[in-house]
Amino acid sequence: MKAMLSALAVSTAIFAASPASAADLEVMHWWTSGGEAAAVGELAKAFDGTEHSWVDGAIAGGGGTARPIMVSRLIGGDPMGAFQFNHGRQAEELIEAGLLRDMTAIAEAEGWLDVVYPQSLLDSCTVDGKIYCAPVNIHSWQWLWLSNKAFESVGAAVPANWDEFVAAAPALRKAGLQPLAVGQQSWQTSGAFNVLMVALAGPDVLVKVYGDKDVDLAAGPELASVFAAAADAREMSQGSNVQDWNQATNLVITDKAGGQIMGDWAQGEFQVAGKVAGSDYTCLPGLGVNELIDTAGDAFYFPIVDDAEITAAQDVLAATLLSKETQVAFNLAKGSLPVRGDVDLSAANDCMKKGLEILAAGNTLPAVTQLNTEDTNNQLNDLFVEFFNDTGITPEAAQARFVDIIKSGE
Repeated sequence: MKAMLSALAVSTAIFAASPASAADLEVMHWWTSGGEAAAVGELAKAFDGTEHSWVDGAIAGGGGTARPIMVSRLIGGDPMGAFQFNHGRQAEELIEAGLLRDMTAIAEAEGWLDVVYPQSLLDSCTVDGKIYCAPVNIHSWQWLWLSNKAFESVGAAVPANWDEFVAAAPALRKAGLQPLAVGQQSWQTSGAFNVLMVALAGPDVLVKVYGDKDVDLAAGPELASVFAAAADAREMSQGSNVQDWNQATNLVITDKAGGQIMGDWAQGEFQVAGKVAGSDYTCLPGLGVNELIDTAGDAFYFPIVDDAEITAAQDVLAATLLSKETQVAFNLAKGSLPVRGDVDLSAANDCMKKGLEILAAGNTLPAVTQLNTEDTNNQLNDLFVEFFNDTGITPEAAQARFVDIIKSGE
């Protein structure tokens, strides 16, 4: 992020914003897939139900594409009304630069401290005791999505855990099916690796390596076993010639692939396709090994603007995002879990219910975005996209590079 800010500080804005009237609020985000578009439509509908209007600023290509554009707008003096980031450390430098609003007054007026669960969601929006963002969901990475028909077609039982999935991979490959679907966006491979770390080495290992920067643990046998599993995943993913995460999800939806390691945002794609959880597809939290939910997710931040009417509209949007009605409608469409612990999600499907049960039991861990800086995560993305695409990189060599990244992390 430091490099990004330095480079963009001397550049002109990439986008030109449309002037916003008192009732119009430009909201930038990267939700453009079928399931994501349906979900963001619920947010827009709720905000349009107020005296203000949602002006959609969707950017295709995911967060890696969208965040630099958003940062460019901000440091170029052309702020949008609100923008999506993952809650955690991504906005630290923007806050330090004095570009984002302190939303503590709204949080207190709306009682967020009493209803947001777990508390770590608000903690991830808080810097020096001030709340800077409105969290809208819990989006956990810790899922394996499986096509029931793919396994049935090769005479294999639908796997109940990671080891069974690996064991079934040769049968899928022999039948001309893709065992593991992985797209070429770099964050997909690093995300899969982190899920393997939690499932096979344990959540404490992830927290100590990323949160405490435990170099000895990063170099040790626990991580060596994770890199060996990542090599298995690499082999299973060979031939998965798609780019975007939702294209990989579609391979599972259409029974052309056995499974995908992906966050619960994938569930929105199954929903749009009319697939039924437990019948058409199976979801395994924690790869069927360690059933945990990480508290990753999305939040909206609000730039400081010299316009009292836009500021007032920002306040209304923040309150609307966390209203009970919006939380239910949005998260049912998105496949994510609500940030409020007091909403009724009886309409949730089987996979969402699994997530809600894990959350209610308190089986959570911090998200990588809450533990690492954006710079560290970008280095990890680079490492793992290379590892998954180059079978000449041994697990041992990849682990050595991993250790160097952890050493240099903040």
